[in-house]
Amino acid sequence: MTTPRISRHRLRRSLLSMAAAGAALTLATPAGAADVDTGLPPGQAPAAARAATSTESAAGWAAGTRSYLVITAPGDTSAARGAVTANGGSVFAHYDAIGVVVAHSSSAGFATAMRSATGVQKVGATRTSDVPADAYSPTVPGAPAQSSTTLTETARWDMTRINADKAWAVSTGSPSVTVGVLDTGVDDRHQDIAPNFDAADSASCAYGKADTRTGAWRDVGTHGTHVAGTIAAAKNGKGVVGVAPGVKIASVRIAEPNTSMFFAENTICGFMWAGDHGFDVTNNSYYTDPWMFNCPDDPDQAAIIEGVRRAQEYAEGKGSLQVAAAGNSNYDLANKRTDTSSPNDSTPVNRTITNACVDIPTELPGVVTVAAMGNGNIKASYSNFGRDVIDVAAPGGDGAYGVYSTLPGGKYGNMNGTSMASPHVAGVAALLKSADPAATPADLRARLGSQATDTACPSDGRCTGTTARNAFFGEGQVDALKAVGGTTPQPGRYFENATDVAVADNATVESAISVTGVPGNAPAALKVGVDVKHTYRGDLVLSLVAPDGSVYPLEDFADSDSADDVVKTYTVDASSETASGTWKLRVRDIATQDTGRIDTWNLTF
Repeated sequence: MTTPRISRHRLRRSLLSMAAAGAALTLATPAGAADVDTGLPPGQAPAAARAATSTESAAGWAAGTRSYLVITAPGDTSAARGAVTANGGSVFAHYDAIGVVVAHSSSAGFATAMRSATGVQKVGATRTSDVPADAYSPTVPGAPAQSSTTLTETARWDMTRINADKAWAVSTGSPSVTVGVLDTGVDDRHQDIAPNFDAADSASCAYGKADTRTGAWRDVGTHGTHVAGTIAAAKNGKGVVGVAPGVKIASVRIAEPNTSMFFAENTICGFMWAGDHGFDVTNNSYYTDPWMFNCPDDPDQAAIIEGVRRAQEYAEGKGSLQVAAAGNSNYDLANKRTDTSSPNDSTPVNRTITNACVDIPTELPGVVTVAAMGNGNIKASYSNFGRDVIDVAAPGGDGAYGVYSTLPGGKYGNMNGTSMASPHVAGVAALLKSADPAATPADLRARLGSQATDTACPSDGRCTGTTARNAFFGEGQVDALKAVGGTTPQPGRYFENATDVAVADNATVESAISVTGVPGNAPAALKVGVDVKHTYRGDLVLSLVAPDGSVYPLEDFADSDSADDVVKTYTVDASSETASGTWKLRVRDIATQDTGRIDTWNLTF
């Protein structure tokens, strides 16, 4: 199967840095988008989060229609709704519990008129572009055809970095814990996601109003499915394993189709849904479009800040911890000076800003802000940072090391970004909640930091602070094993061969490691770390050869697997073999055109 290449920027955009359109923080860098369809019994959102539909919904779309947040006192928005209608607008949705009305109007003077209405505290346009016609009759994403996989679960670098592979021996998490994926949607039929998917609590919040039709929550890109797999892909012997493979995943699609943008009303709807549906944790790998930073001295952006803040506070009050990606612009969030990418739904302008301007939701009070790391104690090159802004860090991928996870249609692929780091933390938070069901969001937030592995600053003047807390890594890299109450076992004896061995077409080569000083037999869980550079790994067959000549197959890659390189750790039951002696990594190339090399490999006893 073809492994999609992903780009490192925007969806954390809001999600992105992943995908191309929208504000996904992706902070990741996903590249292709595949739409998906669903399965959920249609339901009704609880009263506190219910968006008005009936007569208060706009009758139809007209060119020039914009969306606004009208902020009033929490509890009863009827007066504000009346003012909306009186001033040439229509009520698209309302959230009385937090005093937020989502209004539509094509009148250029609507916001000005509403700001003088009795009881109205703030009014702001949520976008600088028109509301899509699709908002009034949303299309349900189609369900992609599913592909089976021959991939088996192997230890991935990102999971070993946070000790998730060791945590699974203690706990995989509780099915009573639910993590909400607020993103581009999730492919609920994926073989690694279906076992843990909670359709009853999934919906779409695109445009700012909950849509509970079956399939409305499905992916309109690839980003959300990738995030979901990192959190809770099932431990079922195939594909990949998530950080917390025993917990439940619910999808709240907040990205709009075609653009994959995450506007404020969508985020508000998502947080309200999370609170009313009892989500223990939400993952937010995006920023709220169209402004990378919202500034309180701008009346539109002030309303966005207040509306999303209230919704996050509501969700937290209902027991939900929000985890969010820090962003992929290599930007110092503690020293804001300029913003050149906003608004991203029309024509960006160069703005001078200050630290009063915030990236939301990641910089809202109570939200866990996550920076990305590469493979090692290193900051990912693209990751945003900031003293007293970053809370914790986690693997996000960088360079040759991407985060490998699920993609729509039963597929898998690599992505890089803070969008990929955040779900690692959400998974660890879910393990914490599983271990202590009574833990509050504040408890989880504190434990994520206190259990994190302190990570010192590199030789980089931008990284200020101490080893215990600094601008690049916050309180350090999260630890899944500590979250489940486990302890790190003493490391085994480690042997490595870093001498390159060329792999030619239609050839078999071997690289040897001489093991000495290890008494008795090899372990039942011998770790075989492999780093093979190759331009088409579908050509490869990998085996481990024991000192007595016994051959242990590691992997025969599917002929159609066109991805580059093999960077994996395999576990081999070699307990019948004498440990000391010469072990070999055997690599066969079974086709023409593509070649490579054994870059390095290792054994851990």
